[in-house]
Amino acid sequence: MGRAIGIDLGTTYSAAAILQADGKPAILPNSEGQNITPSVVLFPDVANGYDEPLVGDMAKHSAATSPLDVVQFVKRQMGDPNWRFESTNGSSFTAEEVSAIILKKLKNDAELVLGEPVTDAVITVPAYFDDTRRVATKQAGRIAGLNVLRVLNEPTAAALSYGLNYENNGTVLVYDLGGGTFDVTIMEIKDGNFDVIATDGNRNLGGFDFDNRIANYVMEQLESQGAGSDLSIDDALVAEIREKSELAKKSLSTVTQANIILSVKGKQYRVKITREYFEEITKDLLNTTQELVEDVMDAASKKWSDIDHLLLIGGSTRMPMVRNMVKNISGKQPELNVNPDEAVALGAAVQAYVCEQESSTSGETSLVPTTVNDMVLNISDVTSQALGVILLNENDQEENFVVIPKNSKIPTKGQRHAVTVVDNQSSIYVQVTQGDDSDVRYAVVIGDKEIPVPQYRKGAPFTVSYAYDIDQTVYVELFDDTAQKTVGTFEIDRSLNMSEESVINAMKRMNDMPIG
Repeated sequence: MGRAIGIDLGTTYSAAAILQADGKPAILPNSEGQNITPSVVLFPDVANGYDEPLVGDMAKHSAATSPLDVVQFVKRQMGDPNWRFESTNGSSFTAEEVSAIILKKLKNDAELVLGEPVTDAVITVPAYFDDTRRVATKQAGRIAGLNVLRVLNEPTAAALSYGLNYENNGTVLVYDLGGGTFDVTIMEIKDGNFDVIATDGNRNLGGFDFDNRIANYVMEQLESQGAGSDLSIDDALVAEIREKSELAKKSLSTVTQANIILSVKGKQYRVKITREYFEEITKDLLNTTQELVEDVMDAASKKWSDIDHLLLIGGSTRMPMVRNMVKNISGKQPELNVNPDEAVALGAAVQAYVCEQESSTSGETSLVPTTVNDMVLNISDVTSQALGVILLNENDQEENFVVIPKNSKIPTKGQRHAVTVVDNQSSIYVQVTQGDDSDVRYAVVIGDKEIPVPQYRKGAPFTVSYAYDIDQTVYVELFDDTAQKTVGTFEIDRSLNMSEESVINAMKRMNDMPIG
């Protein structure tokens, strides 16, 4: 039997980890000897016409020279059925398939280190990911040849690795600013019980957006220095500016000024940027994270005096302005013994071990101390999104009614009463929504089904019930209160996700594809 590993599938970097025999999680280095792997895929123009994608550093460094052959930030496209990458060799890839290529690289490298097959994995997702994106992540794992034991929220994973030490009991706030997403979560840790109280976030806010502000500034400076107009149509130049903007951002975490040197049409240009100016042009991004922190504090009914530990995870938390802002609003010093790049993968490894033990029927003696197993069996998470149903209100207007509120403990159930609106109504159209705004224009319909019902007089009572499982996927039941029986059930059909047939075909394609 293969080993179960934890995987942090990040927007900009990914990592894999495993729980060791001493009960401590450890990062599994990739084949290049690095602890983190850039989540970048290069599809080179291969003479034989087949795709032989490369993942990691080589792909990342190729972005400037072969921008049209490189895929970056694919995590932001997860669950978007319209997104495709077309390779030079004429193949089309979904976001799930590109993510699967990254996962396959992590799987292959883990097997190289461990010397045995890797079959099972826990894959982390942003806490604010919705049902569609969670399912897309599971599908990517399957396509990569992994049995996905669970998708785990990234802040929860980070707290797991931190909370293995019993001295770290207390109320923990996790501020997670990664390459492409932002989450903030508050949880209680007590003697191995991990109880999430509230979570919030923005799945389209991360280091990538800070990079973009520098890149836009560089473009403006080049034009003002006479490098020409319409520079944005030069794909290679844009890719080079993006790469150098990211490097400048990282430099500004340790120095107060950075220089970006670029060659345009044979002439060299230098653009200077100071840390002070960088912080000025990204102040609104930082403020957005602060507002979300304050929102989650309110949702958890906590004051800063109630917070015992502050965890900063995600590579973007290395920016001094992030640490300064968190210290200023909290009056507290963030924990310094947490590696922002590795904490999530380490926690996922702990969860992977727990899942492995729960499903094991072999009766074999575990190499890992049972105390680790005991302490992490008690993980309680919450819903990141409200779930509702569209019904007619007393004014006969469509309205979104919340069935399961945001930040409800999971697994959970909720229900809402409904009535037929005309005599002899033959069916009820159930629309499952995401979002807590009563205005249907701001609610996202994530699943729907027309369910036949007995023909009663107008006003016949029915109950719509939702069940929300540990992976935050949704099951729906319609109950006839007159006949006292269920008239229809369905699992969210996930129209935005790949079909089972498409997943199986992608798995076959992945099996035949060499990945470097």
